[in-house]
Amino acid sequence: MRIATWNINSVRTREQRVRDFLERTDVDVLCLQETKCTDKQFPDFTDTGYQQAHFGLHSFNGVAILSRVGLEDVSHDFGQPGFNKDFAAEQTLEARAIGANCGGVTVWSLYVPNGREIADPHYTYKLDWLAALASYAEQGPDKLCLVGDFNIAPRDEDVWDRSYFNGKTHVTPRERAALKKLEEAGLTQATELIQDEYTYWDYQSLRFQKGEGIRIDLQYTRGITATSARVDRDERKGKGASDHAPVIVDYDYQAPKANTAGSQETEAAPHDGADSSNTTEATLF
Repeated sequence: MRIATWNINSVRTREQRVRDFLERTDVDVLCLQETKCTDKQFPDFTDTGYQQAHFGLHSFNGVAILSRVGLEDVSHDFGQPGFNKDFAAEQTLEARAIGANCGGVTVWSLYVPNGREIADPHYTYKLDWLAALASYAEQGPDKLCLVGDFNIAPRDEDVWDRSYFNGKTHVTPRERAALKKLEEAGLTQATELIQDEYTYWDYQSLRFQKGEGIRIDLQYTRGITATSARVDRDERKGKGASDHAPVIVDYDYQAPKANTAGSQETEAAPHDGADSSNTTEATLF
C-alpha cells in the first residue's frame, strides 16, 4: 500500500500538478493539506479513479483524502480542540483534520497548527491539538496512519541551521515531546526511513535553491510496516510549485482495489459552526 502526504498550498492553483502526481506515482492514498478552499470549491478528481473527501471552510487551511482503495467512515473530528483568539468565545473547529477507512487502514490527513510564536496563544493551541491526537491514537484503531504537515522538525538534523531557530517554534522541546507522545501511544514514525531530506522550503530568500529546508511532513503508523520512503523533491522544482514536497511511503500491506466506477464524491460528516479566526497561517520564516 502506497500512501503519500502533500501540503499542496492551494489545490485549485495546483490541480493539474495533483493529477500528474497521481498518474506518475501509482499511490493508493493521497492526503492533502492547506487546500485553501471550501468543500464546494474543491476540484473533482473522481475521473482519475480515486474517491475523494474534503473538509474546508474558508480560503485557508483545508484537508483532503484521495483514495483508490476505498473511502469509508469519513470524519473530521478525533477530539481535537477548536481555536478562537478570544478565549472567552466559543472555540470553533478548524479545517485541519479528515480521516477515513481506506482499504482497512484508518488514514488521517492532518494540518497541525503552526504555533506562530512561542508566546502566542496559537502555540498552546498547537500543543493541546497534538495532545488530543495522541489521546485518540492511544485508543484508536489497530491499523492507523496519521500523515500530514506536523509543523515540527523531530530532530535538529531536520532543519538546515539549528541556530536559526533559536527562540522559534517547530523545534522546541515541548513540540518534540508532543510528537514523542504519538510513539508512546504505539505509533512508529515511518518517515524516519528518510535520511537527510527536507520536505519544506520557504519561498523567501531562495531557500530551495540554497538547500535551506526543514523536515516537517511526516507519517506515523500502527499495524502496517513501512518498507521504503522518499521525498518527491522534483515536485518542489519549477514554476508554480508548492513550498512543500510530497512524501511517499510504501507499506507491507495489501489493500483491495476499490471499484470506483461511477462513484460519487464522499463527503465529510456535517460540521457545526465555522472557523471564526480571521488570520491566516503565519509563514515560518
